[in-house]
Amino acid sequence: SMAAAEPAARKRRPKGHFAAAGRAKRPRGGGRQLEAGMRGILITCNMNERKCVGEAYSLLGEYGDLLYGPEQFSDHEDRLSGSDREEDEDDVEAALKKEVGQIRASTEQKLRRFQSVESGANNVVFIRTQGIEPENLVHHILKDMHTTKKKKTRVILRMLPISGTCKAFMEDMKKYTETFFEPWFKAPNKGTFQIVYKARNNSHMSREEVIKELAGIVGSLNPENKVDLNNPQYTVVVEIIKTVCCLSVVRDYVLFRKYNLQEVVKSNKEDTQQKPSSLTEEQNSKVVKPETEEEKSSKEVKQENK
Repeated sequence: SMAAAEPAARKRRPKGHFAAAGRAKRPRGGGRQLEAGMRGILITCNMNERKCVGEAYSLLGEYGDLLYGPEQFSDHEDRLSGSDREEDEDDVEAALKKEVGQIRASTEQKLRRFQSVESGANNVVFIRTQGIEPENLVHHILKDMHTTKKKKTRVILRMLPISGTCKAFMEDMKKYTETFFEPWFKAPNKGTFQIVYKARNNSHMSREEVIKELAGIVGSLNPENKVDLNNPQYTVVVEIIKTVCCLSVVRDYVLFRKYNLQEVVKSNKEDTQQKPSSLTEEQNSKVVKPETEEEKSSKEVKQENK
């Protein structure tokens, strides 16, 4: 039957041929796929990735403008929309100029605040960020949704900030996290912590080994950092996709239902007893933000009162 199937496959060739051509247009690499060195936001969804990207752009755009002011686009894009409309459509030179302009604008888009890139895994969308702090932004969104209980998305499930990425090999990860963890965990900074680990399309890493090694690094930065699996101050998020390791250190992971946008808007009894941690303005302006001593001591008092 293999031989019988041959001619049919040959006849259908053109269709497949176009599909391949369509795929080839999207540059592989060129900053369009997740790679070490990026920061951004990792978003999980159920099936509908395209809708998820749309929801992500709209949600991040709304809160991005709120926290960082409206996005500044490069002059070129403004010029493009303004002057090109007056050009005579029949003018071949103008048309050519416009095309060149559009190509240039699309390369300049790399500098946009939010840019979706290929994540390398199904049901995962990665939005690369430029010039903003993913941890602050995502914490702000979840805090708002947790407070208002307003459901803002339909297909987005979890939204995890990714403030550092490195290659997903033990040596790279150890070297990278020694510095990456410092703002939260290096003495005099300290906190209770847990490590959550997820790997996709990757079989060479061992979950136990990664958690053990990273916990060791946190411990070596300050022996007072203690593991707390029930309600840690900090959750170290480790998300591995293929050969990229995505990292962040987040607060209120338990309170915000593992950063799940669907769950955080549901009403829960515990919510009334617990308040999200807050950032002062001055901390907001830093790229990474250890807690102030006051916040720490007030939190410790709260823990004791419990």
